[in-house]
Amino acid sequence: MAGLKEVRIRIASVKSTQQITNAMKMVAASKLRRAQTAIVKLRPYAAKLREILQNLSTSIGDSNESVYSQQRKPEKVLIIVITSNRGLCGGFNSNVIKAANALILNDYARQDEQQNVKLITIGRKGSEYYRKRRSGIESYDNLFDQLTFDRVTPLAETLMKTFALKEYDRIDLVYNQFKNAATQRLVVEPFLPISPQQQKADTPAPPKAEADYIFEPDKETMVRELIPKTLRIQLFKALLDSFASEQGARMTAMQKATDNAKDLLRALNISYNKARQSAITNEILEIVSGAEALKG
Repeated sequence: MAGLKEVRIRIASVKSTQQITNAMKMVAASKLRRAQTAIVKLRPYAAKLREILQNLSTSIGDSNESVYSQQRKPEKVLIIVITSNRGLCGGFNSNVIKAANALILNDYARQDEQQNVKLITIGRKGSEYYRKRRSGIESYDNLFDQLTFDRVTPLAETLMKTFALKEYDRIDLVYNQFKNAATQRLVVEPFLPISPQQQKADTPAPPKAEADYIFEPDKETMVRELIPKTLRIQLFKALLDSFASEQGARMTAMQKATDNAKDLLRALNISYNKARQSAITNEILEIVSGAEALKG
């Protein structure tokens, strides 16, 4: 009977865990719905803004190159690692950390030997990992507590200022891009400098627009105004992508955990029934044996 008691305790424990994982899946699904709506609405705006900026920059040429477009030798590099504040989301955080480490070891190995690769972490999981392994880590973990454009803007302004002052020659973003609830795409994206739009060799050039637009006040002023705004939007979009990806990864992980608990409960119930039947059979045999002994 001790075996039966142990199985009953384990069944109760698994049922409790299943309720928790199912509740976490529902919470993640609710957050995912809001985050997905936000990123889907922002993407067309961000894409159109970048397209306008690239077209204007191309038409102006190199004579009026912006400070944010200056291509310098990447001797001082800043990598922004975007993870989550909470766990239980599968390989969401570990994939980002692996990609950031690979970027340091493969692309910026020489600079890292001279300690010229700096990290900014957004998300407590990334901060906890890198604080144990590197010094001088700057963290902005509280951005995910209330993710709004106004709270992200100061960080974007700081990044633009440090690049303009040549404190860094290149700034990269490493994060998970939201594709759907079950799929996230790992992205290593350059933030600064702004790269001009490149045309692939095997892709025909798009036809030029015949319309002659009138710019007010002028193209140069518009580019100067659009570049900071585009960079702010780009950083905010990366954080929204990461947040939506986190909720999708957590919902998927909790769904798998709930299914695994269901399978485990099925196996435990079978084991419990077998043990119970065996115990009943043994009791019957003992009663019959006792009765036969009394008759003898």
